[in-house]
Amino acid sequence: MSAKFTTTTADHLQWDIAMNLIRNLYNDHNYKMSLLIAMGSFWGLRISDILSLQWIQVYDKDEFELIEKKTQKKREIKINSQLKRHIQDCYEKINPRATDEYIFTSQKNSVYSIQRINVILKDLKIKYNLKIKNFSSHSLRKCFGREVFNRSTENAELAIVKLSQLFNHSNPAITRRYLGISQKELLDTYDVLSF
Repeated sequence: MSAKFTTTTADHLQWDIAMNLIRNLYNDHNYKMSLLIAMGSFWGLRISDILSLQWIQVYDKDEFELIEKKTQKKREIKINSQLKRHIQDCYEKINPRATDEYIFTSQKNSVYSIQRINVILKDLKIKYNLKIKNFSSHSLRKCFGREVFNRSTENAELAIVKLSQLFNHSNPAITRRYLGISQKELLDTYDVLSF
């Protein structure tokens, strides 16, 4: 959390660090946080949308739809086969009473607040010695965006356009600024071509 009357921009969590954190949390029996990091990194959803998910929406599914809380726009999500397996593994370990339960509930059986998730993430940053300056729930959304951009080196501008649509940004310039993508990174796209 930032100091009162100040703002802090979340940094993106590097993909390899996120994947290691998911594995470490799972191995340490922290299945809900492992799943939260995984869903945030693989889907690029805002934390408010992740916290609203119920098991019935994602368990043993290949895709699902949701209405984003912030934009009220419909978003279709495809569940990657590896993430699908992780969801199933976490479901079996967590063993919820019913599939219509919310996924991210506390021991008191209430859905975690965004503020509580951010406190937990800051604790995880310290516990797992994560190399990220400003780590919050939004870091996961940015992790997704940066990884999609980084894997699209052949056509970075097309990746920005796709991400702009996935993030429901009004234009690609907002997406570039959101992800902290520099003009130099875009110009480096031209260097991948050769004779």
